[in-house]
Amino acid sequence: MKIAIVANTAWYLYNFRLNLARALRTHGHELVFISPADPYAAKLQEAGFAHRHWPLSGTGTNPVSEIRSVMALRRQFHAEKLDAVLSYTPKGNIYSGAALFGRPSVLLPNISGLGAVFSAGGPLAALVRGLYRLVISRRAAHVFFQNEDDMAQFIAAGIIEPDRAERLMGSGVDLQRFALRPLPSATRGEVTFLLVARLIPEKGIPEYVEAARALRVQGSRARFQLLGAADEGRGLSLAQIRAWQDEGLVDYLGTSDDVPTVMAQADCLVLPSYYREGVPRSLIEGAAMGRPVITTDTPGCRDVVDPGVTGWLCQPRSAESLRQAMQEFLDMPAAQRSAMGARARERAVRLFDESAIIDRYTSALLHHARDARRGA
Repeated sequence: MKIAIVANTAWYLYNFRLNLARALRTHGHELVFISPADPYAAKLQEAGFAHRHWPLSGTGTNPVSEIRSVMALRRQFHAEKLDAVLSYTPKGNIYSGAALFGRPSVLLPNISGLGAVFSAGGPLAALVRGLYRLVISRRAAHVFFQNEDDMAQFIAAGIIEPDRAERLMGSGVDLQRFALRPLPSATRGEVTFLLVARLIPEKGIPEYVEAARALRVQGSRARFQLLGAADEGRGLSLAQIRAWQDEGLVDYLGTSDDVPTVMAQADCLVLPSYYREGVPRSLIEGAAMGRPVITTDTPGCRDVVDPGVTGWLCQPRSAESLRQAMQEFLDMPAAQRSAMGARARERAVRLFDESAIIDRYTSALLHHARDARRGA
């Protein structure tokens, strides 16, 4: 089969879907990545895969521009003569479905969180919900969801029938790359918290900084790190992040293609998100490395944590609730923190193994391709 993997950035495809493409290639399939070009498009090509540029604005809402993006994607699909499309991210899912109307290709969208639009509600949320209903109900062969809340919402709204919906435990994690590592505080004493995310307010960055400030006032010597790209268009400027660093509240690490090495230097992964997440990749990666997790009691985030066993759930938008959870971690003896990390690793192996996720894709592709051939 010839399969396209579609998303709104090449960065996303390289970091989250490269292993899936490699596995599908070992099964004899031909793969092509489709996304707007960015520096990671070259990395996909260096890995031996074709990449096709798709003109798309990640946050644009101009109707004329968006229709042009759909038509450009439709032309890409026609030129590639695809058997199947695996789509990701809201625009990737909706526009892939629209571009495939009238074509026999199998469409398998992945709903990896519903994003800020669904969290905010309003007319735009209603529009996106209507587009999902139009595209997925009529065009998708099967839909993967990364958390139970999103799947239940789509089924209840009549967007998808239960027999065409399936829950996957996030994107999965490479258990060899993100191997169990000892907590550094066990030997050096000083505890390090790490937040890995796109640096936008919805990920809980301001709450993280305020919790760090409160712990500093109490005399804590813990380190509070941030890893991720700043998004100047979403309310957190690089200047603001630098100001927090100059104040001594956080250490900004920039971005990295070697996330395991950064995580190995941390003791606890934090993500106080109120974004409508799928299952946050950074949290399951941290858990796989034996890091306890502190995150919010929100869809997707709560799926990563067994509260009190592998980490904590705090209230969204509450710096105080986050501070309390971080203080509990700081108050634990080193041996208890390590034991919690070991339980986090065990849970990650049981629930988030990337190879199991890839197996589900392989099975779904074979099943629906067989059905498509029968119906041809």
